[in-house]
Amino acid sequence: MLKNWINIFIYHIKNNKIFSILNVLGLSIGITGLIFALLYWNDEHSYNAWNPEKDNVYQVVVQLSDMPAVAENSVRLKAHLESDPNVTTIVYADNWYQKDKIIYKGKKEFADKIINVENGFFSLFPFQIIQGNAASALKDGTSIALSEDMAKRIFNDENPIGKQIKCWNTMFTVRAVYRIPGNSSIAPNVIVNHMKDLVDLNKNRGLFVLKILLKIKDPSKVDVTRRMLEKVYYDEIIVKSSKEAGMSPAEMEKKIGRFKIFMEPLSQARLHSIVDGYPEGRGNYQFLLIMAGLSVLILILSIVNYINMATANAIKRAKEVGIRKILGASGKDIIFQFIFETLLITSFSILLALVIAELTLPCYNNFLGKNLMIIGGQFYLQVILIFIFTIVAAGIFPAFYVSNFESMKVLKGNFERSKNGIWLRNGMLIFQFAIAAFFIIGSNIVYEQIKYLSHKDLGFKGDQVLAISLNLPSSYYEGDEIGQKIFNRYTTIKQELSKIKGVDQVATGLLSFDGTTDDLWPVWYKEELFKQTAIGLDYGLLDLLKIKIVKGRNLSPKLASDTLNSVLINETSQKLMKLKDPINQEIRIGNQKMKIVGVVKDFNLLSPEAHVPPMTFYHIKTLDMADGINLVYVKLKSDNIENSIADIEQFWKTKVDTEYPFKYDFIDKQYARTYESYVKQKNLFSLLNVVVILIALFGLLALASYSIQRRMKEIAIRKTLGAETNVLLKELSGQYVLYCIIGFLIAAFPVYYLLTKWLENFAYRINIELFPFVSGFALLLALTLLIVLSRAYQATRADILKHLKYE
Repeated sequence: MLKNWINIFIYHIKNNKIFSILNVLGLSIGITGLIFALLYWNDEHSYNAWNPEKDNVYQVVVQLSDMPAVAENSVRLKAHLESDPNVTTIVYADNWYQKDKIIYKGKKEFADKIINVENGFFSLFPFQIIQGNAASALKDGTSIALSEDMAKRIFNDENPIGKQIKCWNTMFTVRAVYRIPGNSSIAPNVIVNHMKDLVDLNKNRGLFVLKILLKIKDPSKVDVTRRMLEKVYYDEIIVKSSKEAGMSPAEMEKKIGRFKIFMEPLSQARLHSIVDGYPEGRGNYQFLLIMAGLSVLILILSIVNYINMATANAIKRAKEVGIRKILGASGKDIIFQFIFETLLITSFSILLALVIAELTLPCYNNFLGKNLMIIGGQFYLQVILIFIFTIVAAGIFPAFYVSNFESMKVLKGNFERSKNGIWLRNGMLIFQFAIAAFFIIGSNIVYEQIKYLSHKDLGFKGDQVLAISLNLPSSYYEGDEIGQKIFNRYTTIKQELSKIKGVDQVATGLLSFDGTTDDLWPVWYKEELFKQTAIGLDYGLLDLLKIKIVKGRNLSPKLASDTLNSVLINETSQKLMKLKDPINQEIRIGNQKMKIVGVVKDFNLLSPEAHVPPMTFYHIKTLDMADGINLVYVKLKSDNIENSIADIEQFWKTKVDTEYPFKYDFIDKQYARTYESYVKQKNLFSLLNVVVILIALFGLLALASYSIQRRMKEIAIRKTLGAETNVLLKELSGQYVLYCIIGFLIAAFPVYYLLTKWLENFAYRINIELFPFVSGFALLLALTLLIVLSRAYQATRADILKHLKYE
């Protein structure tokens, strides 16, 4: 029997090549999309899955009223955490991922993922120790642990344990070499314990300074720890400040704000954190859901398309089924035969999908910025489940539909008059129209939003401005007058850069256009607290970036007061403080009294997801912040930009920084990356839009062919009676125009609702107008008429006698 089924299957494959190719291709496209979504889904959900402590490790996140939540906390929490019986391990950490060179016997290797943490880190992140001992790996300030890859780069085949290497101008002893078992929210290549002074409350009294990771004994009681930490902030900051100011704690809390603590488990850090608290960053959960949802939708569309094509093709197999039933085949036999054929088609489709996925995986990895591979038991189990789901979903209806043919009617040639299943096929066609309309309209709206962001006036010009990373030797950060030494070095570099041909302007500032400059400072005006982004900068930076001054003046090197107490504010800051005439008004940043000399026009510093924050600008020496200089901005002239960059690189490597790689970025490209994930969503939507339209057209072609085939005798009779071709075309295509309209109307509300929710991500956004809906419907209708009319016209040119003499 099985052999007979295979022979019949091969026979129909040979006689229906186009139908078979469209079936396999349609299913394989849908399965390929779901395979890609699964690879991405599995990778994002694999972060920290290897870590047995993932449900017990928490990061402390703090938010002060309307300030952004941050993962940095005060050292004063340490004593209180040590007395908490539910906290078993406390690990303070400095800024994630610092960088420096590693020196061993004159050999230098650059490390860009150095983390500085307390002893106990390995109990929270139990990396696989392949050499040395985890317990002593970070036991003191002279200990260092290296990743397996870093150890090989430094020591080759030598045993690194006990060897001394130099990093951060300090000699460390290698006590462990580790391997990270899987994707991790913290994946350093060097780990040191240089925290002694940083966790000393007498030396580090800052409010938001260090990361805190906790290992909790009982996660169900973590809220007790959270409330305790909120009380510590209230007692240590609000109550103490109120006593010093001679006011009630309630009045002080109203001025300063309320501290709110979030305890974020490591198990949720990748996809559900409210901050970029870990160095490997957050995954884009919205993008993940969009990709997964659209991929499932396309697979369903592919299955619906297969069902439509299978039932449309059934007319050609009606006599086969009728004869088999006369010869004794039961309905069950017919059902199993057609499910078996679906199994074979699905098998070919999955194999083709895996081939397509493997061939296009490099492009997909480049699109996501990942290194995904088609491996793993979990993935293959998911492929098997897709296989089973596709067979069941795609095979059941066609099998039952064909098995219900009435033998005598079929053999008499009356099959085409049967209306069994027509309502379901038409319903599925409407469903295909609805999905196609959803993608066409949605991709148009997404495209317009990204286009809007790309062409929006950002308030600055960064197309010919380089942001060059400045790395100075450790000696600049030691001893007294650190800021002055660094500023003097920067000034020398500025003078030399200005001499290079093609360089227009040079400046610096404590800001970056990559979306990370979001620290807020306390700014006081008439004893009222305002939290604003305070930015130190050099003379000329605003001119270099073409940022306008709308009131007052810019900072000037001709006025000595501009390095002492002059400040600029932006328009948002002026509105926040309700200053009608801000010039010469006095504000206080920290304890420094400053006078407003100008108002800066608002410009986008953060990603388009956020509004322009209130900002204040002061000369970098005013608050002695020059030790934070890590970028030099260079404006290039428009001619010979490549030669200018080459000359700057040569100067940089020989005169500025001989140890670190020369790194630069164009500011406009740097800012564009702040909404890169949305550009990817646009590209994904556009690609899937093409796929969906193709699949929908396959289904439309199949159903139109089936429907017209059923009416061939009617068409032949009407042509014999003198019916005109244009009248026949109008009647044959009319129902599909109606289905197109119904499908469009079904899609209109979901696409409007979901795209409105998507646009809420942006502080700067377009409004959804009527045009995407009108143009989307026009395109869908045009494609529908193109397919249906071409097929209908072909039917009207068929041989009339062939269909009239059928019986």
